[in-house]
Amino acid sequence: MRILFLGDIVGKSGRQMVRHHLPRLRHELGLDAVLANAENASRGLGLSAASARELRQAGIDVLTSGNHIWKFPDICAVLDAEPWLLRPANYPPSAPGRGFGVFSPGPDIPPLAVMNLQGRVFMEPIDCPFAAAERLLELVPPDAVLVVDMHAEATSEKRALAHMLRGRAHVVLGTHTHVQTSDARILDGVTGFMTDLGMCGPVDSCLGMDSDAILRKFRTGRPERFELASGPCALHGALVDVDQGRCRSIAAWSFEG
Repeated sequence: MRILFLGDIVGKSGRQMVRHHLPRLRHELGLDAVLANAENASRGLGLSAASARELRQAGIDVLTSGNHIWKFPDICAVLDAEPWLLRPANYPPSAPGRGFGVFSPGPDIPPLAVMNLQGRVFMEPIDCPFAAAERLLELVPPDAVLVVDMHAEATSEKRALAHMLRGRAHVVLGTHTHVQTSDARILDGVTGFMTDLGMCGPVDSCLGMDSDAILRKFRTGRPERFELASGPCALHGALVDVDQGRCRSIAAWSFEG
């Protein structure tokens, strides 16, 4: 199974990049499944129901998310109704939606299990992602390819989860920082890991936002209204091949258009 997992999609320009290029890339790369973290796809912070459906129609099979998923209230109905949109599994059970799903990419392709988790270091003190992962492992079909999105600030927390899941998950990928890392590797010959996928959005920016407002905030210490950056955009993520129960290759992937 060949999987492309895109990093955090940021704003309208990020959505446009996906919509314009993904159908062709899917064919050129021979992709069996496309996943993406979409928690910043609407106005750079949050995900609206309309944006979620737009990305789904653009060809993304599964959307994951993180702490910003709750920004737009209308997303709650989509979380409850659509299995292809996940929120972190370690939110309390009363939260809308689900953090795990099993999907069928196509004929003669193994089932795809996707787990969405959120870290707690420098983030909200929600339930333990490590305990949630252990619990969800029991739901993974024996023939499924398991992909985990660990949405977290701390590199150490992402790496710790990957080591806990090595040999049990096929792919563990980090999101949230918007900065693509160069540490893709395979743990114990089974589990592909990369600390952060990066983002899909404006290249000349501060994590997708206009740099002028960011600089004013850093230099004055006062609150600033952040605006999405403009200009050239790029897609960033990881390209992964899984076969016979092992991750055979994993590499940082990028496309500028």
